Amino acid sequence: PGEEVVRQCFEAGIQVTSLPGPAACITALTMSGQKTRRFCFEAFLPKDKKEKVAVLEELKNETRTIIIYEAPHRLARTLKELRETLGNRQLTLCRELTKKYEEADKTTIDQAIEKYNEKEPRGEYVLVIEGKSQEEIQEENKQKWESMTIEEHMEYYISQGNDKKSAMKLVAKDRGVSKRDIYNQLIK
Repeated sequence: PGEEVVRQCFEAGIQVTSLPGPAACITALTMSGQKTRRFCFEAFLPKDKKEKVAVLEELKNETRTIIIYEAPHRLARTLKELRETLGNRQLTLCRELTKKYEEADKTTIDQAIEKYNEKEPRGEYVLVIEGKSQEEIQEENKQKWESMTIEEHMEYYISQGNDKKSAMKLVAKDRGVSKRDIYNQLIK
């Protein structure tokens, strides 16, 4: 919300400064128990369903920790949409930060859905979501490569601008075999 005011100040030639202080996203991240080295902050997801789906699709393969703000009346729906798009990842729900009833609940998306089917959410939430793991990415890639023939796999890398030798090396690496094995398969 403040970005619009700051933009207008700059356009009007008004000097803007920032005082160090609490930001809900950073406060939530530091108390979440999720990885803190690298993260992406999305603020509130769009209200428009089509735009929201597009943003979630972009986040599907995000390996950094993801931070999202959410209002209580939209929390249950957003959790279900996160589950559909991201799967059942680790999640920390933070609410009422820096207040008397501050809470950080480290859980999974499935457990959070179950909890908020039974309990009405209260307060503004910061969702700190585990990024996609390298193991998950490798497993998805392995399944993708195994569903292709070696010729299709080669063609994929050639279409990405690789020469045949480089493509063969990449295919061998993806499949965990030697370049010689790939070459022998191709000349059959």
